Amino acid sequence: MKIAPKYLWAALVCAVLAHALVILATPLVLMNVAMSRVSEGSYNHWRLAPRVTEASRTIVRPSPDFAYSACVYDLAAGPVVIRTAPWDAYWSLSLYADNSDNFYVIGDREARPGADITLTRDARVEDAANAVRSPSRRGIALIRRLAPTPEAYAAVARIADEDVCATLAHTAR
Repeated sequence: MKIAPKYLWAALVCAVLAHALVILATPLVLMNVAMSRVSEGSYNHWRLAPRVTEASRTIVRPSPDFAYSACVYDLAAGPVVIRTAPWDAYWSLSLYADNSDNFYVIGDREARPGADITLTRDARVEDAANAVRSPSRRGIALIRRLAPTPEAYAAVARIADEDVCATLAHTAR
């Protein structure tokens, strides 16, 4: 049985399109699952994860030496202010777009007293000091703080209340 070349070309085109769709959709689907788990239904609010143990799996392969705080941001209501309280040891703030791209990182080497940025999609706000443009409306902000002991984690838990992840309008009140 001989297959007509037009059917081979049609099958090849379908295979290429299916492959491209999977490659483009996978990061978006995985990030939506991560944002759903991290946010627990609320946006623009920090959540300090419990101290990491061998059973922890909220974050893929978490390090037991770090305390993690995550905020699923949503820029639908306008710019979001992100502030991190000062931490004397290593810390970093990473921002991830909805397709899992890491588009911004700042840490203790660049900002010893903590980070203070305005996350926006609006070019007009980008001229403001410390403005960072997000490539997507939603995403995840992640703070990692070195806290290798229960005492250090407790210290992080005390200062984490000072971290801010809220709309610009909400922080102006």
